[in-house]
Formats: sequence, C-alpha cells, structure tokens
Amino acid sequence: MIIVAVVVLAAIGAAVHIVGGRRRSERLKERFGPEYERSLAETDDRRKTEDQLAQREKRHRKLELRDLDERERAEFHDRWLGVQRDFVDDPDRAVERADALVVEVMSARGYPVVDFEQRAADISVEHPVVVQHYREAQRISAANARGGVDTEDLRRAVTSYRSLIEALLDRGGDDPGPTRRPGGDGRRTGTAAQSGQARPRSEETQV
Repeated sequence: MIIVAVVVLAAIGAAVHIVGGRRRSERLKERFGPEYERSLAETDDRRKTEDQLAQREKRHRKLELRDLDERERAEFHDRWLGVQRDFVDDPDRAVERADALVVEVMSARGYPVVDFEQRAADISVEHPVVVQHYREAQRISAANARGGVDTEDLRRAVTSYRSLIEALLDRGGDDPGPTRRPGGDGRRTGTAAQSGQARPRSEETQV
C-alpha cells in the first residue's frame, strides 16, 4: 500500500509539473510573441528560452521606469522630426542620430543603456513586437558603419527606429500605425490612408 501511495503521489506530482510547464509556456508565448520564437530559434532549447524570458520579466520588475512629462515628450518628438528632415541630405548621419536618440529616450525613461543586447532584452518585456524593429535597425546601423548599405536600407532603419521612439514616448506602443517615409513627401500609408478616411491621430504618430 505504501509503494502504491508513493507511485500515485509521484504521478500526481509529475502531472502537476507538466501542466504547470504548459501554462508557463503558453503565458510566455502570449506575452513575448515573436520574441519568444526568435529566442527559441537562437537557443534551440525551449526550457532555456523560457528561463531566459522569465529572467527578463524578473529583471524588468526591478527597473525604476518613469513616464516622460509633456515637456520632455515634446522635446524628444521635435528632435525626432529633425532626424527625419535630415535624412534627405545625410541618410548616414540620420541613422546615427536616430540610434543615439533612442538611447537618450531610454535613459530618460529609466532603462539601463550599457549595451544593445540588454536594452533590447529590457524593451522586449513590454514591446515584444517593436523590439524586432529595433533589432533590424541596429543590424542596418552596424552594417552601415562598415559601409555598403544603400539608401533604402537606411530608410528602413530610420522607420524602424521610429517604431521604438513612438513606443518609448507612449505614442503607439507595439502598433506604430501609419508611417511617413523619412525624407519622403509626407504622404501617409496604411489602411486609413488607403480608404481615404481621416484618423484622429496627432502628428506624433504620423512620423
């Protein structure tokens, strides 16, 4: 009877562990979305991936993040508009300025900004979609520093940085909405523009 009881308890414990593991996986998949899949492809180990993402959440909870006040938000927004305007004359410089501005905004919000990978990891907890744009922008920026990046790639980098700027300024989060091409004619793209319907969005979400 004792042996049977031990076996039953072990089976129950194993079942609870399995169910708990599945719930954890589902929760992390739902929270991190594309970042979960990217991390899994990188580690090729589901348990390791989920441990890493759980550690990101734990670290993020300890960060002393703050919202920007209206003055700060307006100042950063104006500087972002300057980055886009400068793209016409100097795309290389515009990408450098966009990258530096992202770091400044993150620092103002309270994020540690020691290195890119940690910045991306911290951002991914709240912005798992936008962080993919950040990674792409950083990849292009690094390639540009080595030379050989064309203007369209630089344009894509600036647009990707824009997605993160909006999220950090609390202007759109993971849904950057319609965009204006850096250095372009200011025409909007997206569902609202295609349908001809005006969207009640401020200028911040159009750039």
